[in-house]
Amino acid sequence: QVQLVESGGGLVQAGGSLRLSCAASGFIFKINSMGWYRQAPGKPREPVATITSETSTNYAESVKGRFTISRDYAKKTVYLQMNSLKPEDTGVYYCSIEARQGISSAPLTYWGQGTQVTVSS
Repeated sequence: QVQLVESGGGLVQAGGSLRLSCAASGFIFKINSMGWYRQAPGKPREPVATITSETSTNYAESVKGRFTISRDYAKKTVYLQMNSLKPEDTGVYYCSIEARQGISSAPLTYWGQGTQVTVSS
């Protein structure tokens, strides 16, 4: 099975920075995309940033210019550098990947357990 393990969440003051990491393990033939999503209390989960290659990234409008997503192919790890954090960035951040376990396997989506990010004002 594919597992995703996130780390790097925590409590930070507004204007501060955090770096999230998510490492994928298990039998993975190919990772198509990796991304970060977040869910604030009482709100639905929303995409924050996704990456399919070093030059193909997408960001939510609310985080553009502040967050940077990157990946390490060899380590099967995706990172989210979060700068100039705001209280509205508070929530549980989830890592997600779309990956295939074999050359003829259909791509499936996998999720991490989530890591809490709290930004105090």
